[in-house]
Amino acid sequence: MKAILLKEINSFFSSTMGYLVIGIFLLINGLFVWVFQGDFNILDFGFASLTPFFHLAPWIFIFLIPAITMRSFSEEIKQGTLELLLTKPITQNQLIAGKYLGALTLVILALLPTLLYVYTISELGASTANFDSGAIIGSYIGLLFLAGVYTAIGIFCSTLSNNQIVAFILGVTICFLCFYGVEGLSNINLFGSEIYALEYLGISYHYKSISRGIIDSRDVIYFASFIFLFLYLAKLNLKRYFS
Repeated sequence: MKAILLKEINSFFSSTMGYLVIGIFLLINGLFVWVFQGDFNILDFGFASLTPFFHLAPWIFIFLIPAITMRSFSEEIKQGTLELLLTKPITQNQLIAGKYLGALTLVILALLPTLLYVYTISELGASTANFDSGAIIGSYIGLLFLAGVYTAIGIFCSTLSNNQIVAFILGVTICFLCFYGVEGLSNINLFGSEIYALEYLGISYHYKSISRGIIDSRDVIYFASFIFLFLYLAKLNLKRYFS
């Protein structure tokens, strides 16, 4: 698994892919959070808070992470190298885990420079360190869980087709539906009432819960279950290439 993980990371940074993904993520965030006027601009927000960033990042992740994961298995299937990988002393579980952790590592590397935002709002405040550190830590943990779920979805989608564009579109669609679709359904008036219970099934609800700075075991279990579900589906889908 370690060899697959290192191979994935090296493949990202041996081309412009890794640098491009990190650069685009930081550029879009930087423009919306610090430059463009609007709801996501921290300077217009009026408080020493990273709330606008944590509202924006999940939406950028919906497009960014499928772009990272779309090649994970699609390229192997297209080039016919998937069978060669499993001739090595490695199991399907290790192969999937290596691909998953490699993509997730790149997302984490993209997140690390945003820690400078914490220092920036600390200096911009009326007094230093006048922000809610618990909420910021919780929000970053929430982003890591969210990235984990999106990456698992992206890995699964990359096993569905040998076309990277198809894998990307499927990844974006499923990530969007899981994050916002369920919450949107809960707000629809059916039979004269809103179905609030549906909201609990959506990723958005649990992400917002952790972002408050309180790590609830129910939220952790929810995210972990989601990750294992899509990685298991990826494993099941891979079996059709070896039957």
